[in-house]
Amino acid sequence: MAKVHVREPVGYPAGTGDRPDGWMAPDPTSGEAAASGSTVRRLVPRMAVGLVLAIVVASALALFADARELGRALRDFPWWLFVPVLALTLLNYALRWVKWHVYLERIGVRAVPPPTSALVFLAGFSMSVTPGKVGELIKGVYLRRLAGTPIARTGAVIAAERITDGLAMLALAGIGLTQFSYARPGLAAAALGALLVVLVLQRPRLIAAILARLEHWPRLGRAVGHASGFLDASNALYRPRLLLGAVALGVVSWAGECVAFFLILWGLDVPASWHLLLVATFVLSASSIFGALSVLPGGLGVAEASIAGMLLLLVDDPAMTRGVAVAATLLIRFATLWFAVFLGVLALAMLHRVVAARDDGRALDPIRHGSEAT
Repeated sequence: MAKVHVREPVGYPAGTGDRPDGWMAPDPTSGEAAASGSTVRRLVPRMAVGLVLAIVVASALALFADARELGRALRDFPWWLFVPVLALTLLNYALRWVKWHVYLERIGVRAVPPPTSALVFLAGFSMSVTPGKVGELIKGVYLRRLAGTPIARTGAVIAAERITDGLAMLALAGIGLTQFSYARPGLAAAALGALLVVLVLQRPRLIAAILARLEHWPRLGRAVGHASGFLDASNALYRPRLLLGAVALGVVSWAGECVAFFLILWGLDVPASWHLLLVATFVLSASSIFGALSVLPGGLGVAEASIAGMLLLLVDDPAMTRGVAVAATLLIRFATLWFAVFLGVLALAMLHRVVAARDDGRALDPIRHGSEAT
């Protein structure tokens, strides 16, 4: 593979994620801590855009449904069902964290203990309502503070998460395509695009050769350095065995949320059946894909319209009215998107305190600090 030089942080060896002996953690009195806070502040306005869009979408759904019927559906919903619904959502997050932690180890990030790794993973959910989930790069910001890992490398992990989650959702949607012809061209195009991206990332030599030619261009040199770090990390994340394992884990984790959606539909008096489970799986997975492809904050608008529309189209039962379809949409989006945002905000607050306390401890212990610097 052609060699492309990557600009790494001073005192940190290129291509690794571990903190080697002699590497000194960022001093909280330096610009590193301020940079993290500045990143969060820059992302807040993007979150605000998502929140405003959420209000608009909820208002549009209420107008689409009969207000009285929607209110009755929500009032009669057995709210105890939200216990297993949220439990299945948490199972999804737990399994996805396993994939996240394995990915970090594969790119050499072993200095972050599992509890802190879990906080970093969950903190990314706080940015779920940023356009294209770009705010999830906050995970890379904190990993740079915790382990010195360049954001380009952790960005590769975040991308691998999204791609394998997408492939898992496509697999789940594919089960429904055996019975439903709805949206086949769009899902086929999404699957083809995802597979092409994976094939390219599994063959990094061609990209590396192109980057090597672009490295000396004045305006592209820095971008090429970041791309090279991303590519180097990606080369370890798309090995066939690891890729298949990640997608299989994703199928299991996301299937939990599909079962949660089935429980919500059952709680709204839609008769339970294997067909309804198939519909719930197809609708949730397909709408999640459409929402992700829209690059809108949290897929807002696109995901909700897809869920409500497909329920009315695919559930042939008198119980499935506009009010019930909208109620199911609001409930599943709360149990998945907004529950994730809530957990993410809590995790982000906890992570900020953990990192601040860790950095303060280093600053207040000059003997230890000095010994690590030598």
